[in-house]
Amino acid sequence: MRIEGIEEFGLLSNFQVLPSSRVLVIDNEPAMQRMIVNYLNTQNLRSSAVGNRKDMLREFGAEEPDAVILNLHLGQEDGLDLLREIRTRSTVPVILMNGERVEEIDQVVGFELGADDYILKPVGLRELLARLRALLRRRGLESVSPGLRADRRKYAFAGWLFAPRARQLRAPDGQEVSLTKGEFALLSAFVAAPQQTLSREQLLHATRVHEDVFDRSIDVQILRLRRKLQPPPGVPSFIRTERGLGYVFDPHVTVT
Repeated sequence: MRIEGIEEFGLLSNFQVLPSSRVLVIDNEPAMQRMIVNYLNTQNLRSSAVGNRKDMLREFGAEEPDAVILNLHLGQEDGLDLLREIRTRSTVPVILMNGERVEEIDQVVGFELGADDYILKPVGLRELLARLRALLRRRGLESVSPGLRADRRKYAFAGWLFAPRARQLRAPDGQEVSLTKGEFALLSAFVAAPQQTLSREQLLHATRVHEDVFDRSIDVQILRLRRKLQPPPGVPSFIRTERGLGYVFDPHVTVT
């Protein structure tokens, strides 16, 4: 498998990604494992590789990684199944890799299952590094930046309860609904401005740190959030499309 950009990507050396950041590569091709791991290690990212679900679970049990690079095709195992398993236990950023025939539905399903990014083989290592650093930078900023700390308020709408500080969303029946980081950011923007039209640009701004330029389509994120916020039968979606303008969060929102 051809790997591009093996040289050091010095343009990003000024970005603040902690040297202790740990990346787990999940790929069943030993050559691909070695090339990615060796390159990331030279860029001060502690990296290791596994090739199957069993070894992935062992790695997560020993020390949860700060980011995952996951190949969709793992021989006998399906990368999407591993992604589902990761999302049952962690919100760690996941970049999907795909070297097979590319279909749009593969990307959509991956994003709906909680992937944070998608990259095609042959892998350009400089681009992969940039995407990784963007995800790690965002994760670090969300943890330590006062401007990005979770909202202390709680929001109620149509029987749902959203507590940003606790990163919890509860359905009317009391069940907790998991959210990816993009979905969390979108819902935070919507509940802060109910019944207002938010443009795609405003929503893109809400779901990313300014310098992150590799975010997936906002429309895919909206689709995922709509599916999780299913209203009762016969009730329109909470998120209404204003054609040519953006999106509106229709429910009445109360804040406590």
